[in-house]
Amino acid sequence: MATWDDVAAVCAALPGTAASTSREGFRQWRVGDKLYAWERPLRKADLAELGDAAPTGPVLAVRVPDEGAKFALVAEEPDVCFTTAHFRGYPAVLCRLDRLGTEALEELVGEAWACRAPRRLLAERPAER
Repeated sequence: MATWDDVAAVCAALPGTAASTSREGFRQWRVGDKLYAWERPLRKADLAELGDAAPTGPVLAVRVPDEGAKFALVAEEPDVCFTTAHFRGYPAVLCRLDRLGTEALEELVGEAWACRAPRRLLAERPAER
């Protein structure tokens, strides 16, 4: 299953990506000034909302094109993808990193990057496997 090192490697392979750390000390990846993937530990409100369904492992947040895509991912992969009230109206999905395979990680991060990258960089994206 995927690790933060895997996330960093997948993001680093995408043109224009910059890795940084949030002010809370969590890893995040941007294309230009646009955030597309980040480490998102669950907060007290998230834990209360999710109850026993709250994951105990690492959580990766990624941007998606729109809320429809977010809800489709949650419906298709409920053991991996989820959301919370904090993300209501925001085009991002939360993923249980320790349940993501390498291919799924590459697809999720690649699509997140494509949602945020400027057109000039989209043409530079490495070919899909």
